[in-house]
Amino acid sequence: MLEIKNLSVKVNDKIILNNFNLTIKDREIHALMGLNGTGKSTICKVLMGDLDYEVTSGSITFDNQDLLKLDTTNRARLGIFLINQNPPEIEGVKNSEMLKIAVESIKGKHLNAFEFANLMNKVCEEACIDKSFIHRGINENMSGGERKKNELMHLFVLEPKLVLLDEIDSGVDIDNLNVISNSLKKYFENHDCSFLIITHHTNILNKLKPDYVHILKDGSICETGDYLLADEIENKGYNRTNNVRKKNNYE
Repeated sequence: MLEIKNLSVKVNDKIILNNFNLTIKDREIHALMGLNGTGKSTICKVLMGDLDYEVTSGSITFDNQDLLKLDTTNRARLGIFLINQNPPEIEGVKNSEMLKIAVESIKGKHLNAFEFANLMNKVCEEACIDKSFIHRGINENMSGGERKKNELMHLFVLEPKLVLLDEIDSGVDIDNLNVISNSLKKYFENHDCSFLIITHHTNILNKLKPDYVHILKDGSICETGDYLLADEIENKGYNRTNNVRKKNNYE
């Protein structure tokens, strides 16, 4: 599904990613961990086409298309979806208004009010989200946990192929994290998709059981393992010296 080869990226003349490589196949869950400032969120920004991030070398291919030639809108239309660490508030625009336009654009046809209401009600039930979110402003006056659940509603409606989760567990209490994790697990089980999870913690990984956990250091992946690697990192830290695993050339 996704192949990143020898990607180097800079911001304001500072190199953030250096010969970064990652391959994600259909129906795989990958997690990316690392110290603050190592470039984890940069991956998401570059994949979505943020113009503040300059790609100096390398390539990104998604479903056999050159992603670097596409703008953010067309990347989203291909099926790439990002849940930000802090989803932005869009004042005065309701979820229902935005999602109806988005769905009609994807499907290429008009949905009448009855069809759209049925779709939204079904989505809220599947994602375990209160139906009041349908008519609320996009992330307007929402807590951290509410914003993440609001983004999950967008996820279930738009049905993307590649889901980027940038610290979705940040600022979320344990009850909301359980709801979010269960909803993500349900989405993955019922859709032909893959996940890339950016996180510092193991709570969400213990729920979703990623196929691969990658450790990012100095702008590239220095180590790869299964989800047990995340437990090892949480218990011993990134600077552990005993029982260090060798990098797994999973690509």
